[in-house]
Amino acid sequence: MEKVTLGRTGITVNRNGFGALPIQRVTGEDATLILRKAYDRGIRFFDSARWYSDSEEKLGNALSDVRKDIYIATKTGSTTVEGFWKDLETSLNNLKTDYIDIYQFHNPSFCPKPGDGTGLYEAMLEAKAQGKIHFIGLTNHRLPVAIEACESGLYDTIQFPFSYLADQKDIDLVHKCKEHNIGFICMKALSGGLN
Repeated sequence: MEKVTLGRTGITVNRNGFGALPIQRVTGEDATLILRKAYDRGIRFFDSARWYSDSEEKLGNALSDVRKDIYIATKTGSTTVEGFWKDLETSLNNLKTDYIDIYQFHNPSFCPKPGDGTGLYEAMLEAKAQGKIHFIGLTNHRLPVAIEACESGLYDTIQFPFSYLADQKDIDLVHKCKEHNIGFICMKALSGGLN
């Protein structure tokens, strides 16, 4: 498989990663079979979220023994600092790890920044200083928020819907991320089955 490096993170993985939202719909046993097959076939990047019900737990159960060989991204949708820390500790526990490679704000309606009054970005920096996360990311479905995150210089990765149905503005975002040395993580590559 072709390898890519996620911008300034230096994380180099196969172009195809494993989006772990769908494993919430299968049994724990089936999830383990699926995740181990992905790992055995060379997948090393796994993306989950607190909002994906038991996805993190299934990922932790299936891959904790190979944790040093994989990269895990997960997300918090919390809008408060207290919720941020609760989500982070829950994710670490569920994933059976003491660090998350890329911790992402999950589709916020705005671009969290230092001094914005929410304390969310400052919490990310503190989690990084504590070694609980290695890189800071943002996922979004709103192009203006993704562009603002890219231009802010605050984010190591941006995850955004991108498929064969992408228009020029979406393609421009990919190029902008590359110019800013930000890892672009594509989500919904099959556009929900519309391709």
